[in-house]
Amino acid sequence: MSDMIVSAANPLVKRIRQLSSRKYRRREGVFLVEGAQPVWRAVEAGWAVETLVVAPDLLTGPVAGMVAEQEARGTRVARLSAELFTRLSDRDGPAGVAAVVRSRTTRLDDLAVRPGAVFAALHRVGNPGNLGTVVRTVDAVGGAGVVLVGETADPYAPAAVKASMGSLFAVDVARAPDAEAFLDWAKRNGVQVVAASGYADADHWRTAYRPPLAVLLGSEGDGLPDDLLDRADLRVRIPMTGTAESLNLAVAAGVMLYEARRHAPDLGG
Repeated sequence: MSDMIVSAANPLVKRIRQLSSRKYRRREGVFLVEGAQPVWRAVEAGWAVETLVVAPDLLTGPVAGMVAEQEARGTRVARLSAELFTRLSDRDGPAGVAAVVRSRTTRLDDLAVRPGAVFAALHRVGNPGNLGTVVRTVDAVGGAGVVLVGETADPYAPAAVKASMGSLFAVDVARAPDAEAFLDWAKRNGVQVVAASGYADADHWRTAYRPPLAVLLGSEGDGLPDDLLDRADLRVRIPMTGTAESLNLAVAAGVMLYEARRHAPDLGG
């Protein structure tokens, strides 16, 4: 049984605070996961847990048993006071469990491209919450992975991890350094690129999708650049009949991913 940590000056507490920095996460190769379900999913998926961080007074139900089991297997467990854990948490009513987890790198060519595979590709997306929500949606539709094209938000940012609700541990997330690398990968693997654009002529639900495919969406403010739209296999739009000028990026991804799922027999569509 480790001693209770009550001071914000403790080295582990300082490390946890530093994990809000992308530069620090990249340098250390770790990130923070908070919440019973996400931490549990990380453990069950076999991701390397550096430290389980718990507040014993806040733990309830089976989570306490999971922590005890992991500690018995040799995982380091750090115990914080409820007051200190609550100060560190970004949630109302925290569950008293978090984890410092080793990050993973998935190469683009390591993504499994099967006949019915559906991917989400995000070009220069800057909002980590949107990114995490897309990862969660890809998981929900049984998708094959997410491709981050160019400079994007960090999938291990706290907001992205939180929005993914543990799906980050079930979905492969790969990086393409630029659009050229993404398009080359798609061509080599026979992946149809379906680009979303509010100016496209074709409605997304009247389009013949042909999995394997990648639903390609652009940044929140600018969308996809014209040269990338021109090189996509299909350009589709989501019809809007109200007064809204656009959809949230994660919502648009969900609409298109579920439509793509209907055309992928091995996903149950």
